[in-house]
Amino acid sequence: TMPLNRKTLCHSSSLVFWACLAIVWLGTLGQRALITPDEGRYATLSLGMLHSGDWITPRLNNLLYFEKPAMQYWAGAIAFKLFGINEFAARFWPGLTGLLTVALVGLTGRKLWSPVAGRNAALVAAGCAWIVGNSHFLTLDAGVTFFLTAALSGFLLAQRDGADTRERLFWNLFMWAAMAGATLSKGLIGILIPGATLALYSLLARDVRPWTRMNWLPGLALFLVLSVPWFVLVSQQNPGFARFFFIHEHFQRFLTTEHRRTGPVWYFVPLLLAGFLPWTTLLPATLRAGWQREPGRFQPHRLLLAWSLFVFVFFSVSGSKLPSYILPMFPALALLLGRELEAMTAPRLARHLIAPALLWLAVLAALPFHARFASAETPPAALHALAVGLGIAAILFLLCAWFAWRALRRGEQGLALAAWALGGFLAVTAGALGHNTFGQLKSSKAVAVAAAPLLTPATPVFSVAMYDQTLPFYLRRPVTLVAYSDEFAFGQAAEPDKSLPDIASFTRRWRELPAAAAMMGPGTFTTLSQDGLPMRVVYRDARRLFVIKPTPPANGAN
Repeated sequence: TMPLNRKTLCHSSSLVFWACLAIVWLGTLGQRALITPDEGRYATLSLGMLHSGDWITPRLNNLLYFEKPAMQYWAGAIAFKLFGINEFAARFWPGLTGLLTVALVGLTGRKLWSPVAGRNAALVAAGCAWIVGNSHFLTLDAGVTFFLTAALSGFLLAQRDGADTRERLFWNLFMWAAMAGATLSKGLIGILIPGATLALYSLLARDVRPWTRMNWLPGLALFLVLSVPWFVLVSQQNPGFARFFFIHEHFQRFLTTEHRRTGPVWYFVPLLLAGFLPWTTLLPATLRAGWQREPGRFQPHRLLLAWSLFVFVFFSVSGSKLPSYILPMFPALALLLGRELEAMTAPRLARHLIAPALLWLAVLAALPFHARFASAETPPAALHALAVGLGIAAILFLLCAWFAWRALRRGEQGLALAAWALGGFLAVTAGALGHNTFGQLKSSKAVAVAAAPLLTPATPVFSVAMYDQTLPFYLRRPVTLVAYSDEFAFGQAAEPDKSLPDIASFTRRWRELPAAAAMMGPGTFTTLSQDGLPMRVVYRDARRLFVIKPTPPANGAN
């Protein structure tokens, strides 16, 4: 009876742990203002789709926008419909897909190797800084990483030794459907990363058998049925889509620096090391595990290594780099480490717990000096809130590390890993919440609070020689761009009447309108004020002002 009761208790405790983690994971999505540029951009795209009812043609700030496919916009629009127009709904899709990625990693490790390996892999993913952080920040990368992880998991489970014909068909179709989801999320990398990984694996493992066991005919049919219709429809409705999307947004983005997101070839090295916290010191063991041959014919370790290497190298040599681009390699690393931890002794694990604990102790020691970084654009209050958040993050991690250390001394590896992962998750979550005051310097939430009571639905709003991506979201309406192009160049060329090309056009329009509002930078405001343009400031901070056109005095007023 005792062993059975202990097993039941452990199972119940595990369910409570994951349920609480999921509640905190999703429950903190709406606790921070959206910031520019990415969060504002993707929230505005989804909101525009919801308001227009056009589920085919994406529009950013009411201008044609074809940089990415529509999956994220669909998901965001549905979330707004279900949960209302708020930060929680805006981040719901990355939050949900990040949580599902953790679950997929655990399921795959369990089926591929053992329940312990699956549990370990899920804990590694749940505590991994880059997975947690990107799941709570609105970009495309959490969504595409979920679909790519699903494709990877489907391939691993279809190819594993012992899979029968029925299992292989199911998991192969799962893989093909996931590749369609990845393609609809971020384009051709949904095909490129899985295909290149398979080619690299065939070279590393000298194994070409997987190519013959992929159910190509039904798989390709499923992929095409799921992915092609949107591309066909959007191309029919917008003749310039295909060239812009496939040439400009894929080949030119990779081969050139046109998008001004450059970085050295080692750009992702520090991001990998920081993103794999609190497991970073286990990274060498993780990569070594990927090279090991396993009993049997199919080598999942080497496939996971090939996946990780390709993602890292591909984006490292790209002409366009952003920190979240390498996110799809982290679930593969979590699977590799989850398997490696199964055989790792408690004393060896305890040594690896020291480094992240020392790192957070160093953060605590540095926090009293945060005021030195204050400036006109970064006020002390924002830095203080960030410092408080980081302090709480450090304390939470150190408490969890202490609990994990004690569990390791008792030989309770599973409990120790759960505490370790929880520490990593809570540290990233607390740090992100502490960032909110700092983040609002890059958000228009406060602007909208000040401006909304002064605007009617008919009041035109301009964004003059600048653009804050969060402004249309928080105002719940598009704004007219003035003397600003950047990523809107394609949409402005297609619909030139929806923006103003220069300041002179704006001043003429402003004087003609009975009522109007505008956001602009301090330099622009000074110039226009000196030219006598009538403006009343309703919001001001170090980097922008929001103004309205003053109401003319009534006849007979002094």
